[in-house]
Amino acid sequence: MDQFLAEIQPGTVIWLLVAVFVISIIFRGVRIVPQSDKHVVERFGRLHSVLGPGINFVVPFLDKVKHQISILERQLPTASQDAITKDNVLVQVDTSVFYRIIEPEKTVYRIRDVDAAIATTVAGIVRAEIGKMDLDDVQANRSQLIDTIKGSVEDAVDDWGIEVTRAEILDVNLDQATREAMLQQLNAERARRAQVTEAEGQKRAVELQADAQLYSAEQIAKARRIQAEAEAYATAVVAKAITEHGIEAAQYQVALKQVEALNTLGAGSGSQTIVVPASALEAFGDAFKMLKGNK
Repeated sequence: MDQFLAEIQPGTVIWLLVAVFVISIIFRGVRIVPQSDKHVVERFGRLHSVLGPGINFVVPFLDKVKHQISILERQLPTASQDAITKDNVLVQVDTSVFYRIIEPEKTVYRIRDVDAAIATTVAGIVRAEIGKMDLDDVQANRSQLIDTIKGSVEDAVDDWGIEVTRAEILDVNLDQATREAMLQQLNAERARRAQVTEAEGQKRAVELQADAQLYSAEQIAKARRIQAEAEAYATAVVAKAITEHGIEAAQYQVALKQVEALNTLGAGSGSQTIVVPASALEAFGDAFKMLKGNK
């Protein structure tokens, strides 16, 4: 080994040192940033640049990668905060927020604990927004409340280089007394709806019965009108016949009615005896002669 070192010329050693120095410079000047990260570079203690994913070059010994920031989406731990609604009901709201860092130079130089800052901001906004709404509105318009909270948080954290991707209200909890009061109100509302439904059913039944009676009266009146029209038509025909043929037509109609009456009497059941006066027999005989003559 000593013999090998002795054989090395001084110029060769210098070249080796230069090569090592150059390799070190290249190694320190090249920075490979993963796709999920961004690197914040400082020069003499001040912000110089932000390195994106891929191969980047910096000035060795002057530039220093001070912060390596993940740009993946993050989720804050579920937080619970008390809030009072507009109608003075105390509720406990469980919230969760998702965000990602898009401008790391703002995040690292403007806020120390970004998670705690966002959590505090969300808690204040939730209390403020719920204080503007009644309890029923909080329960019914949860999606609208979520959108409002998300927009307010985005405006509050804009200077921190953060994008709020999603905000969720996981649950709205009530104290036991409020739950019991709401249950009683719900039962009362159900009873009221049942009574209204029953009353509407009875009203509809009365309306249908009245419609049926009206329809029956209309049909009876229609039948009577048709019958009256038929009788009027028959009377008109007889009157016309009397006008055209004189007294013979009237006698013919009387004879026809007498024969029909006789047939009705003869069609009766039983063994009853019918006594007909002699004058009636003569009238029937004249009727039969007249009917026979008209035929």
